[in-house]
Amino acid sequence: MMQRAADVANRLLAGEVAAGARAIRWLDDRDPRGPEVLAAVYPQTGRAQVVGVTGPPGAGKSTLTDTLVTEWRKRGQRVAVIAVDPSSPFTGGAILGDRVRMSRHALDPGVFIRSLGTRGQAGGLSRSTHDACLVFDAMGYDIILVETVGVGQDEIDVVNLAHTTVIIAVPGLGDEIQAVKAGLMEAGDIFVVNKADRDGYDATHRQMELMLHLRAQTVTDQRWHVPLLRAVAAKGEGADAIVDAIAAHRAWLDGHGDFISRSRMRAREQVLSLVRDALADRAVSISGDAIMHRVETRQLDPYAAAEQIVATLSGKSAAA
Repeated sequence: MMQRAADVANRLLAGEVAAGARAIRWLDDRDPRGPEVLAAVYPQTGRAQVVGVTGPPGAGKSTLTDTLVTEWRKRGQRVAVIAVDPSSPFTGGAILGDRVRMSRHALDPGVFIRSLGTRGQAGGLSRSTHDACLVFDAMGYDIILVETVGVGQDEIDVVNLAHTTVIIAVPGLGDEIQAVKAGLMEAGDIFVVNKADRDGYDATHRQMELMLHLRAQTVTDQRWHVPLLRAVAAKGEGADAIVDAIAAHRAWLDGHGDFISRSRMRAREQVLSLVRDALADRAVSISGDAIMHRVETRQLDPYAAAEQIVATLSGKSAAA
């Protein structure tokens, strides 16, 4: 028997895990019932703090995420984790699936862990990531942690999604500091040097301190004091200080009205993303493959092709 969107929405609002998983599946699969569920639960969203955790591959993000979840649960907070993994080129789903490292939380009713594929998004976040955040928010989770795939300087999308962005660095990755400097350095709210028991920690910490000092000099309106913290996630060290910093950032956001403004920015970005996708799909369906074929065979340049497609779309819209 086919499940109704209204039933799933009601169960989701009651915190039922199976209903949340069903809604996320529908949204990830582009099932038309997914948007129906979101429409029903959207007025109940806007309370959870979305925390983005990102950094280069090898920084120990999954292990650190596991220790953060443990610390939040000690404090009685309910946590949802979205682990963004590379997409399978065959199915489009997350290659790694639900993280083995976080399996100890699998039976905890206060923790919901879900893996999502990037589906080819350069910034590391797919549309489904935004949708899943809304589902978890409606279910009443206090913290929604989004652990991104870790692709260096391209990992900027998380800033538009999260209220608090945590940047993870680690000693011993040659170009890591340059990758962070290229974009995320200006956007991070909290910085953590993980694997701090490794050789090279002191040098990495000094580099990060210098870069944060330079950031403070160039960003004249910076009001939040960005902390630089130490962690050894594999030994459970440092999670308490990081969770304290995330809580302090939430309090600071609330006190300055920035929590609401960041939530509004995220909502705006999601709407614009959906509009772009819808218009692109409609433009291609109207124009067919003829224009694309002309570009592929070098009969028409990409800019001229784009102008023709937009003109055709505008004409169709005007006629409608």
